[in-house]
Amino acid sequence: MILQPPDQHWMCPNCPVTVVTTGQPNRYHRCGGLQGLVAPMVLDGFQGRVLTVEREDYIGDELVHRDGEGRPIMAVITERPDGSNDVMVNVPTARGAVT
Repeated sequence: MILQPPDQHWMCPNCPVTVVTTGQPNRYHRCGGLQGLVAPMVLDGFQGRVLTVEREDYIGDELVHRDGEGRPIMAVITERPDGSNDVMVNVPTARGAVT
């Protein structure tokens, strides 16, 4: 007998997007509630929150990730009620000088 993985019901706490998958360990989407940033979806019934961290240091000429309003976003954090969290860091794109 072959066991089939169960369906997983994903939702976003910041926008109305929901998805049902089978055997997929995680799910990401462009979140309208987070101004179009790529953010993780969470299992249905999730009680925590998904939020962004705005970059506060000097940017200079770095190519940073920005949300739909032009703010530089350093990370997207998933916080759980038990105090654990996941962090998706948006690393600036490196540029080299041509000589």
